[in-house]
Amino acid sequence: MHRTAVLRLLRAHQPSAADPHEAAMAVEIIRFVEAHPDCLLRTCAPGHLTGSAWIVDAPRRRVLLTHHRKLDTWLQPGGHADGDSDLLAVALREVREETGLVRLRLVSSAVFDVDRHWIPPQRDTPGHWHHDLRFLIEADAAEPLVISHESHDLAWVEFARVPALNPEESMLRMVRKTVGRG
Repeated sequence: MHRTAVLRLLRAHQPSAADPHEAAMAVEIIRFVEAHPDCLLRTCAPGHLTGSAWIVDAPRRRVLLTHHRKLDTWLQPGGHADGDSDLLAVALREVREETGLVRLRLVSSAVFDVDRHWIPPQRDTPGHWHHDLRFLIEADAAEPLVISHESHDLAWVEFARVPALNPEESMLRMVRKTVGRG
């Protein structure tokens, strides 16, 4: 498992983080990756790396969110690295699996946002941390969506409505970044 690519992405993103909290999380994730050679695997007990996509429409008025089945909340599509050190590829794979979208445009290969969040215990899985690298992707809102077994629903959501579906600072920060990009 090669962590070099992940560390390169994180170190490039950390100085440009949107706010002090995100910058601090980037530092925490860097330390986590350096300390855990198995950080790309779900078997890493304290937590593991994930890749997700903040999917926006071309006019940058809406974001595609999934109503996550296990967590019962609206989130951006994403998932576990499962040993893949290319977290952008992980994010793109998860988008295709969770939404059915195939006509995707990568806005930048740089990390758009990072977040470290607690995943509560579920059935046979103890609680753990997800260290999430997020990438900005543009998609055609007219392309048909396919709801996967991991979701209750998918929806294109206007940025102003995101706080009503998920008021977590992590989501609001990505909205602010997107709106600020124009």
